[in-house]
Amino acid sequence: MPYALRHPDGRILSLHRSPEAGADFVSGEDPAVQAFLGGSTPSGFGGAGEFNKLDADFVRVIEDLIDVLIARQVIRITDLPAQAQEKLFARKSFRDRRPAQALRLYGGDDDGIVSTDFAAL
Repeated sequence: MPYALRHPDGRILSLHRSPEAGADFVSGEDPAVQAFLGGSTPSGFGGAGEFNKLDADFVRVIEDLIDVLIARQVIRITDLPAQAQEKLFARKSFRDRRPAQALRLYGGDDDGIVSTDFAAL
């Protein structure tokens, strides 16, 4: 992908393997190329990498919300589609092995919040 078509403000619109009319040669390490591909974002060009981090953080919040709904018996894990159950089990298993990565909105077990053990449901 050494050729890029750019917007007048400098943002990359598309990358091409072969020369295109109006495209200029770019390096794969060019910050604008990295931003276009979803890597780090040069200043002033928005935040694709930042948005991806926000998405990952938001997934953690949704996972914790599901845990709270199950703990309060608003829903059961079996109410969810099989594929959703599998993904939740996989994420919960991964997070249980890496407690430092877990988002703890309400503190630990010592404050009265019961953590959900899907295996017991």
